[in-house]
This record gives sequence, structure tokens and C-alpha cells, in this order.
Amino acid sequence: MTEGTAIDLAAKFAAISDHWRPRVAARLNGQDVRLVKVRGVFPWHSHADADEMFLVWRGRFRVEFRDRVETLGPGQFIVVPRGTEHRTAADEEAEVLIFEPSEVINTGDAPVSAFTAPRNATI
Repeated sequence: MTEGTAIDLAAKFAAISDHWRPRVAARLNGQDVRLVKVRGVFPWHSHADADEMFLVWRGRFRVEFRDRVETLGPGQFIVVPRGTEHRTAADEEAEVLIFEPSEVINTGDAPVSAFTAPRNATI
């Protein structure tokens, strides 16, 4: 991760081999741009003090709310408002960019688990 240089998303995603473990590709203004490969279903959770933005790079990705499901494809994004309970899912592997404050833990208020990403893991 080097500020002021171009980032090749395809190469960065190719370097990720696991699922649900976001890596920080860039930081700006107190926010992280995190890259993650997803497959399966992530636990229900919320983030009390932070909005999250998910942008699909490759594949299909769902954001499930208690009252509806939003399905996204490449080039589509969604902002999950702070405090909103949600979970994410993908039937097949998808590649997603996440934009959120640097201090946000990916599992939010859910218990620490295998889904909890290491702090400040970069790519």
C-alpha cells in the first residue's frame, strides 16, 4: 500500500486467497478502501457509528436486511446506514471493495469469530 501510486485492482484481488478477510488497499481522510473476496454467508451485525459502502468489482453479492435483500452485480454499490443490522452473502465467489472508517471492525457488534479480520491487514 503506497499513497500516490496507481493501484491495480485485478492484481490486488488475485493476491487474496481467503474469504471474508478484508485487506486495506488505501487510506484517505480517516477511511479505508478495503478489498475482500466473499463466498457464503457472513454473520448478522451492525456498526453503531459508521456507514459502510460496498462496491462490487466481480461476481454477484447480496446485502441482506431483516426486511429485504439487495442483490448487486459488477459496478453496483450500496451504502448501509450506521446502526442498520445486515449480513452479506454470495453464492459464488465475488470481489468487493468496502469503504468505511479505518477504526471499523468488519464484524461490527457480532462476537469475534473466524470472520473477524486482523486489524490493519494491508495488501
